[in-house]
Amino acid sequence: MRIDGREHDVTEGLTVLQACRELGIEIPTLCEMRDLAPDGSCRMCMVKITRWGRTAMKISCAEPVAEGMEVVTMDDEIVESRRFILDLLCSNHEFACFRCAANSDCRLQDYAMQYRIDRTDFPDGRFIGHKVDSSNPFLTFHADRCIMCRRCVRACGELQGRNVIALTQRGFDTQMSTSWEMPWELTNCESCGNCVSVCPVGALEAKDHQRGYRDWQVEDKVVTTCPHCGVGCQLELQVAGGRVVGVEPAYGPANRGILCVKGKFGSYKFASSPDRLTDPLIKENGTFRTASWDEALDLIAGRMKAIIAKDGPDAVAGFSCSRAPNEDNYMFQKMMRAAIGTNNVDNCARVCHSASVIGLATTLGSGAMTNTIRDVTHDVDAILLVGSNTTEAHPVMGAQIRAAVRAGARLIVVDPRRTDLASMAELHLPIKPGTDIAFANALVNIIISSGWADEAFIAERTEGFEALREIVAEYEPEKVARLCHIPVADLYRAAEIYAKAERAPIIYCLGVTEHTSGTQNVMSLSNLAMVVGKYGKPGCGINPLRGQNNVQGACDMGCEPHNLPGYQKFDAPGVMDRFEHVWGTSLPRRIGLRATQVFGAATEGRVKALFIFGEDPMITDPNTAHVRAGLEALDLLVVDELFMTPTAELADVVLPGSAYVEKEGTFSNTERRVQRVRKAVDAPGNARLDTWIFAELMRRMGYPETLGTAADIMDEIALVDPDFGGISHARLDAGESLQWPCPTRDHPGTPIMHVGTFRRGLGYFYPTEYQEPNEVPDEDYPILMSTGRMLYHYNNGAMTHRTEGLAQIASQSYIQINETDAHELGIAQGDRVRVSSRRGAIETQAWVGDRVGEGEAFMTFHFPGGNPNVVANDATDPLCFIPEYKVCAIRVEKVADAPVPGRLSGLHEPALL
Repeated sequence: MRIDGREHDVTEGLTVLQACRELGIEIPTLCEMRDLAPDGSCRMCMVKITRWGRTAMKISCAEPVAEGMEVVTMDDEIVESRRFILDLLCSNHEFACFRCAANSDCRLQDYAMQYRIDRTDFPDGRFIGHKVDSSNPFLTFHADRCIMCRRCVRACGELQGRNVIALTQRGFDTQMSTSWEMPWELTNCESCGNCVSVCPVGALEAKDHQRGYRDWQVEDKVVTTCPHCGVGCQLELQVAGGRVVGVEPAYGPANRGILCVKGKFGSYKFASSPDRLTDPLIKENGTFRTASWDEALDLIAGRMKAIIAKDGPDAVAGFSCSRAPNEDNYMFQKMMRAAIGTNNVDNCARVCHSASVIGLATTLGSGAMTNTIRDVTHDVDAILLVGSNTTEAHPVMGAQIRAAVRAGARLIVVDPRRTDLASMAELHLPIKPGTDIAFANALVNIIISSGWADEAFIAERTEGFEALREIVAEYEPEKVARLCHIPVADLYRAAEIYAKAERAPIIYCLGVTEHTSGTQNVMSLSNLAMVVGKYGKPGCGINPLRGQNNVQGACDMGCEPHNLPGYQKFDAPGVMDRFEHVWGTSLPRRIGLRATQVFGAATEGRVKALFIFGEDPMITDPNTAHVRAGLEALDLLVVDELFMTPTAELADVVLPGSAYVEKEGTFSNTERRVQRVRKAVDAPGNARLDTWIFAELMRRMGYPETLGTAADIMDEIALVDPDFGGISHARLDAGESLQWPCPTRDHPGTPIMHVGTFRRGLGYFYPTEYQEPNEVPDEDYPILMSTGRMLYHYNNGAMTHRTEGLAQIASQSYIQINETDAHELGIAQGDRVRVSSRRGAIETQAWVGDRVGEGEAFMTFHFPGGNPNVVANDATDPLCFIPEYKVCAIRVEKVADAPVPGRLSGLHEPALL
């Protein structure tokens, strides 16, 4: 085709706008959005197109390229057309550039200057005086600045799936508003901020922008990875005056240009919080005092050496940090093994996805997500979502699942609670908590008896099928339906939808793993996917969603008592020789203590010292009294942290570490994708890089660690871990997106695992049997409680509670109880209630409704006050030692009436999902 008089070869299927952009030819546009179909609402991209001898003005964003097409992108007529469009837009635009946050970063302003528009010829069209809506905690809407480009409408509807924003009225009265013109605070807006990010003018402003900085004051823009959940969204940190002042979404393979509320607004403020730890602290007579780094590290090393000399290296244990980069986690486990001499090292995967690591490694050979996020949410026929409140725990992926449903995917949600995605699912199966194995076995039973099993796949690629067939034959659908408290017809329907769909992934989360049967729960889902041959294929597989930003990486790096980096076993041929050669020392071979075993070992006197790096078990682990007893029994507790957490308050020595914005490294997201973390600002005061802390302590313990850069550490990881053998900072910085296994420097990474063969050879059908949870309801404790996450906070809340808007939306704990149970107990919405179990009691407020079934309850654990982990069950799975957070027998009693009758305190109810 010919563009502006020159011949060009372009790719078929592109639009004229896209083709010109690839060629470096700029065409103005105000409404076009990446990944979305053309909208054509702004008309700024008009060009002249000649085909078959006829020339016409066309919008280039919607016109596909064609052989022999001639395009003119700029002439007097085109310029006049664009000037006319700009004139019309300006007639309805408030000229308030000096007080607008978009000043100097406004497309309308740029185009007005380029096309020399300094006034409007349509003064009668101007409407000034619309009320400014600032009811949202994070953004302000200026209707008078809106140019009706519809980018916010499309971001909210097509990307986020919420449809909060709409065009209202007609003619000159047309304006952008919330649906039904409600105040923002009364809509189902999640405050993701994607509308703000796509607004080309200043109609939607982030309140941070209004208060703190202007775009021309931004000194640096640093692309990095979000520090919250395991999706691995890419961020652009905006730096001014030595601190991060804002965040914009960057386009990454997982998030594809969108963020959630925590990523957009809650991923940076905590780093510059005035209560950051800035100096080492040593406790004397129950009080902390400031110390130098030499004094603090010498004290730790001296006391650890004394403990090792008396009780051996296994009297020391360490918890690594699933929020920290791979390089930090690698150095931490190396310190524990090479310098201290113990395998007593673990991370928070122990209490969330250790069941996945062991369960899937047993059946498939690898305990990680088999496919990519994009692959399991785009162009799929069905999705089987089990035990995952994706909208709140993995919000960007939740939005992608909503988009998949709108595109026609059949969604099956298996969850005791009526979650956001359950409300839009074709089929919601609210199974009784703890009945996952029976449910999965019944589906396999139905699939086999209905002739839907993939017999060729089973024969060629698996083993153990006959034993499984024998077991599942006992799980008659009618019997299982009664056990699970669901209609038997729904079991048959779920089995048929999943089995017959060509592209149908299983996606699951902590609702599956956090049980005393968690490992077998995982293996039962693995069996289900295997019996229909849904492995090694696009849009299929079994896909555990990892909770924290680098909990996948912490496991990858060997922060587990039974695995070295790369999940390599101590007794595997050649493994120990390789590590001892690279590390230059002999290493322990005895499997260490799991994190959930350490507190008991401490109270028994078997563990004397514990180094906790960036974890807060006083908030996040079950049975707080048991955790406290273990920590208080220690001779030495060292905590490396950003803030004085409840766990840090119990420490003998507190070390100020660095936040993700202050360091280089990588995170591994839930789909095994290794992504860069880049330094944007310096750590405050005397806070240090965590790798520096570990290296200094290693040297004091007698191990000659030579600390290099984060890139050097990754190069060492590549030497000892075959799955990371081809991964380097250089490749990642060059733009490559790599998923392990990536064994060589020229390997492209592995988007889909188990293609052709499983990592273990043949896939293994592990016969699983239903077992009751550790606790069942009785007269004293008649309600079953589970715990989980909410959208607006993250883990112990140390980061998100330091973001004003997040705290405004949700600042207090609550318990969701069924309306029938509440009526029988005399409890109304917002009443203060006491929640008791066999382990303790807390007070919180009641959220009454139908989100949970009769005899069930739910709480989040983000709030120190009213923390459900005080009462939660610490009984563990015998295979992976994960606690049973999801089934805890409790009693709920009214304490006092609601401060405001019928209202929850500290919670923005319409926005809660």
